[in-house]
Amino acid sequence: MNDEITAVVGHQLYSFDGRILEIFGNYPKRFHVRHMQLTVSDPDRKGRRTMVIDAVGVQYTSTFTADEWAKAPALAGLLAAVQSAIGG
Repeated sequence: MNDEITAVVGHQLYSFDGRILEIFGNYPKRFHVRHMQLTVSDPDRKGRRTMVIDAVGVQYTSTFTADEWAKAPALAGLLAAVQSAIGG
């Protein structure tokens, strides 16, 4: 994968280049696919989804409302690409 994938959710920019997931916002974060696990929950009864990143020494959790998820269609594709890179 040579192309960068980006998604904006609220005030955060998610960027994935095939190896590094970066989350820009108040406190920028970087995760390498070799050192992380990523899970995204199914929507709960209110449509919220929770993303959990387990990396070396860190756990990052973010919850997306149904409205945020709907307004950021690129996010699902970005997270699927990250999952694929972790597994491959």
